[in-house]
Amino acid sequence: MAEGKEDPAVFTSASLPSDPRLLATVTNAYLGTRVYRDILHVNGVYNGAVGDTHRADIPSPVNVRMTVPGVDSLAETFTLNTRTGTFSHVLQSTDYTATHEIYAHHSLVHLMAFSITIRRSAHATQPVTVQLQAPFVPKSQDLDLNQGPDFQGAHYIYGKTLAPEVEGGPCPTVHMLWTPVPQALTLRGEERERSWEFLTAVAESEEEAKRSYSEGLALIAAGSLHSSHAHAWAALWRGCCIDLDGPLPLRQALYGCLYYLLSAIPPQGSLGFLFHGISPGGLSNGTRGEDYWGHVFWDQDTWMFPNILLFYPEAARAILEYRIRMLEGALRNAREQGYKGAKFPWESAATGREVCPEEIYGAQEIHVTGDVLMAFEQYYCTVQDKKLFREDGGWKLVSAVAHYWCSRMVWSEEEQCYHIKGVMPPDEYHYRVDNSVYTNAVAQRSLNFAADVARDFLIPVPEEWVDCAQKVKVPFDAEKKYHPEYDGYSPGEPVKQADVVLLGFPLMLPMSNEVRRNDLEMYEPVTELGGPAMTWSMFAVGWLELKEVQRAQSQLNKCFSNITEPFKIWVENSDGSGAVNFLTGMGGFLQAILFGYTGFRITKTGLRFNPALPDDINNLKVTGVSYFGNKLKFTITKEEIGIKVAESPRDPPASPLEAVLEESGQRFPLCEG
Repeated sequence: MAEGKEDPAVFTSASLPSDPRLLATVTNAYLGTRVYRDILHVNGVYNGAVGDTHRADIPSPVNVRMTVPGVDSLAETFTLNTRTGTFSHVLQSTDYTATHEIYAHHSLVHLMAFSITIRRSAHATQPVTVQLQAPFVPKSQDLDLNQGPDFQGAHYIYGKTLAPEVEGGPCPTVHMLWTPVPQALTLRGEERERSWEFLTAVAESEEEAKRSYSEGLALIAAGSLHSSHAHAWAALWRGCCIDLDGPLPLRQALYGCLYYLLSAIPPQGSLGFLFHGISPGGLSNGTRGEDYWGHVFWDQDTWMFPNILLFYPEAARAILEYRIRMLEGALRNAREQGYKGAKFPWESAATGREVCPEEIYGAQEIHVTGDVLMAFEQYYCTVQDKKLFREDGGWKLVSAVAHYWCSRMVWSEEEQCYHIKGVMPPDEYHYRVDNSVYTNAVAQRSLNFAADVARDFLIPVPEEWVDCAQKVKVPFDAEKKYHPEYDGYSPGEPVKQADVVLLGFPLMLPMSNEVRRNDLEMYEPVTELGGPAMTWSMFAVGWLELKEVQRAQSQLNKCFSNITEPFKIWVENSDGSGAVNFLTGMGGFLQAILFGYTGFRITKTGLRFNPALPDDINNLKVTGVSYFGNKLKFTITKEEIGIKVAESPRDPPASPLEAVLEESGQRFPLCEG
């Protein structure tokens, strides 16, 4: 297809990548795998004690490869269609076409499925046979698996994980039913076309696994299993789309990032299971020794969450509910380190206890606690949902974090301010430093937010919160007019990843344009070029704030070295090391477009926007922005901005909105349509 005509949401290749880690993933909020991989994972099912805890490997019945042996003249294609959330493999000869489709059902989250369809050409009459290579073995290094009786034609195994994360912690049982896979399938001479469908149902109860399997069978009988999945994806895309008139690689990158991130979020409507957050490599990854064992980091709250919140507040709430359920573990983490309140773990799994295998990060990289609270604050400012805070545990978490920060600060007589000592900043090249500017600023923001919520709820604000927020040191060099990364930082020292630049966004620490520019110019040349993939997105946002669009583009272009072909899987580091399917990098990239090009900022008083488009982008459409119950569509060109209220719910009624021009104060009421 000619450039511009190619569908940016469909990735097709005649061959697979040589590195199997870079194969496309098919996941929903509950189940996930990489195509042609022998294991799958279940949301929240971990095995192993403390630092050894990792996603439990479950043998995958969907690991099937279609072949036609002894035929040379076959055309072969592999396609990831992000619009329908489906991976397909097509073999084509002059006589027939054989298609293998694999997907994790988006709305029926306990189901994964694949189908084989053979269709003969008009002139052909011979039978057509395809071989199925299915190396499935019902064994796992993480589960004590037992065989149960067959159910409605499906084989059945079940088993518990071997070791709990902490003593007395959960050892979940996994139940799996799957359609047996034959070695070959044949389209007989008199048949023109035929499809065979294969189901896998996984759940943590026998009843749920059987119910899901039966539901899948009913949909197969009605001929609508795949179409019900594709409809769910179509609805997902209708509610959230970023499209721009610009270069094809940029549009493909956007669709790829959105597909992999949307694959990880809970479907709309009631969940029916507890959502356990999103790890840097998603559900498809996280076996022992890879992708941080499937643990949840600040990657979720800082890098992925803002994109999800802007489109799908329900899914954002599920992420916050995961953190609320982990609060007991966080309270215990703080106690064990000698502090009050709640300290969220650097790496979290099923209990909220610290499960990082290396002690230094859990002990020192404490900014994660403020990062968690910043996600709660963004939600509070965007969604009319006081219930989460008043009744569902949100306020308890907010106040516990505020108590933690106060207990973590020490008063400096010499400087007459509070210090936070002995930390590791986001820049992990440095550790045991005092007054990391990012850590202290995020602590200050936590305390200010906690005080705001208390006032809104007419709860007395502890004086300590106000005092610590006002008097915590936020390092600043008044002579050079920039923020040193920590006490004693020398300009020019190498930095691993985005750190100080995060003060401007997402922290929105008040500063002049001059200081913002100085921070960008100070840290850009000393930041590791091949470091974590989310870094350059944040430099791009900074330059877009200053309306230096070409400088911003040069930063954003660095991200493309982390995107692999043909399925647009991100790698953490540009040399291919680190986590794969790196949702953190994708989240940063999406923020550069969603908060950079548009200038969206979530504030206490409103959703601000101040666009800046680079030369090669003429217009940008952002569909499905959620704000106080309304769904908005923004159309941004170099000349004008259009805002349309696409939906404004009646029950309960959404807040009425108006657009305000900051310079003139002019107000434009926004009504539905």
